[in-house]
Amino acid sequence: MTNKPLTIAYDAKRITHNATGLGNYGRMMIEALARFAPQNRYLLCTPDPGRDDLRNRLPQTPQIEFRYPRRPRKGISKALWRSFGIVRELPADVSLFHGLAGELPFGLRRAGVKSVVTIHDLIFLRFPAYYKWIDRTIYAYKYRKACRQADRIVAISEATKRDIISFFGIAPEKIDVVYQGCDESFKHEVPEATKRTVREKYELPERYILYVGSIEERKNLLLVVQAAARMKEPTEIVAIGKRTPYTAEVEKYAAQNGLSERLHIFDRVEFAELPAFYAMADLFVYPSRFEGFGIPMIEAASCGVPTIGATGSCLEEAGGPDAAYVDPDDPQALAEKIEEIRADEALRRRMIDAGRAYVARFEPEAVTADLLNVYEQVARHEQTRKTEKR
Repeated sequence: MTNKPLTIAYDAKRITHNATGLGNYGRMMIEALARFAPQNRYLLCTPDPGRDDLRNRLPQTPQIEFRYPRRPRKGISKALWRSFGIVRELPADVSLFHGLAGELPFGLRRAGVKSVVTIHDLIFLRFPAYYKWIDRTIYAYKYRKACRQADRIVAISEATKRDIISFFGIAPEKIDVVYQGCDESFKHEVPEATKRTVREKYELPERYILYVGSIEERKNLLLVVQAAARMKEPTEIVAIGKRTPYTAEVEKYAAQNGLSERLHIFDRVEFAELPAFYAMADLFVYPSRFEGFGIPMIEAASCGVPTIGATGSCLEEAGGPDAAYVDPDDPQALAEKIEEIRADEALRRRMIDAGRAYVARFEPEAVTADLLNVYEQVARHEQTRKTEKR
């Protein structure tokens, strides 16, 4: 251990601007760090204050400090500040810089600032057809450069670590796997009154299979609808997520197979209502072809719902050995697995209990300890280097 407090700076633009995804990741990490390692300072560098409601999700503590450009920025100037200006405005006592979303600003090494970068996934390289050429090119450049520049890399799953090694040629010993957790709201019993309110508001069926995630081709919601078409008993599907052009393909299949009235898609659900959706579901199905990790699997297990994921990426890491898994191209296998779990109450109970026990490894204290270990490795190395220079 370094035996002294650290001052850690972050590119916090997504913390102050993104309500989901990378924004949630950053906020959860900072909140946990401030709670379990209050001896450190956490400097959240962002080009402007962003959204009040997002900033206010973080605790108001002296350990967390938002830092903005010395001069207000507009338009492209904000992006330039994140890439170039941010380093010049870091305090002299900064211990390291952590890029939370696959990027690092230019000039860190020249300024003598150690760095860590989190890589969530390299799906744009593994499944390039899902991305525009220009996006793939920009992402690949930024991520590859960040991985080479960083003193250590955080991968959010073993699957992502394998991809970093494979696509970028990074040495395995430079990469640490630090998992993500889910929001605390998924770990508490949902009151019956809340369930009733949510059920009435969205006119939810009495029994349903739940899917949570953007409605895009890679996420593979169509597999769930195809499975429902093969089941012996009518099955209701509730899907929560942002609509994309792929949604029309899913709805077309449902219409052609007489399932339109049993497919309920909601793209505007309040985050606070999600635990109720999970808690009332018979099953949670996440058929994604590839994920960096798969937070919805953890959310579902935390809410006490049996989960089914797809094979082929990291979902076994998120769901654990007692969740069920099927080939993402086999609707018949999914139909049979859903029917099996629904028909066997003892199996359902085992999956629920084992799922809750498994996701305990993603509790904030455990995840924070792993991340602090990464920081300490970097800080120790820097301290040793400075000592040797004397």
